[in-house]
Amino acid sequence: MITDAKAFGEAIRQRRKELNYTQAFLSDVTGISISFLSDLENGKKTCELEKAIYIANMLALDVILVKRD
Repeated sequence: MITDAKAFGEAIRQRRKELNYTQAFLSDVTGISISFLSDLENGKKTCELEKAIYIANMLALDVILVKRD
């Protein structure tokens, strides 16, 4: 379960590495800067949500919100 920016960033980094993508490669493919990717992976709390979701989707990760009981 993702509960904060740090956990989200760690999940992004782990998936990127599973796919053997470098930050430079992901930056080239998405047009998003390496500095943003680094900030995202390091759990920077002020990263842009839309870009973060886009990166997750590019890494074949689904971002799903589920209502808790």
